[in-house]
Amino acid sequence: MAEIPPIHHTTTLNQIAIDYTPDACLHSPDSGEIHITYDHRRGARWRSPSRFLYGTFSSRIRCPSGNTDGLNYNIYLSSLEGDKNQDEIDFEFLGKDNTSVQTNVYTAGVGSREQIHPLGFHASEDFHDYEIRWGPEEIAWLVDGEMVRREVRREGEPWPEKPMFLYASVWDASEIDEGRWTGKYSGCDAPYVCVYKDVRVPIGTVVMEEEETM
Repeated sequence: MAEIPPIHHTTTLNQIAIDYTPDACLHSPDSGEIHITYDHRRGARWRSPSRFLYGTFSSRIRCPSGNTDGLNYNIYLSSLEGDKNQDEIDFEFLGKDNTSVQTNVYTAGVGSREQIHPLGFHASEDFHDYEIRWGPEEIAWLVDGEMVRREVRREGEPWPEKPMFLYASVWDASEIDEGRWTGKYSGCDAPYVCVYKDVRVPIGTVVMEEEETM
């Protein structure tokens, strides 16, 4: 069995920036919870105010319940959302199946390294821990402390090494691959709420900068 990379020192993420639809994203620092609601407002996206270079990132997440076909809810690292040359490391839930999660990694905008991981539970029924450990030589994705995927850097191959924000969002992905990726959105159980709590980010690897207008 592959050895899990060591955890980096982490701290609670007490502040977030909301990229769009702030009235659909509720952040309560006192309870340590962030709620994203998908309804007629079409979801929201939050991120850490600063980028990080390597470290451990985690959150306890309870996914939306009901018929979530078409929706994508996630937690991921990206050097800049919307940049075609972004580095990115993902956990993505595909609304057509809340009993699995997808992982992916991008380097300079090139991904296509998706993997699907059965969870052994329904992700909407309770909170579970989702963790990314990103280093200069390896990346590990963990669910409830168990490693579901590990990537090791190989000489001469590209590697995500740009400083990255921690992001999370809920959005309608129905049009991707004609609905085969996440299913087609019906909205019959709206509003859909994805809850994040105990979000943690690295200590000592912050790349400070002014907030950008997204």
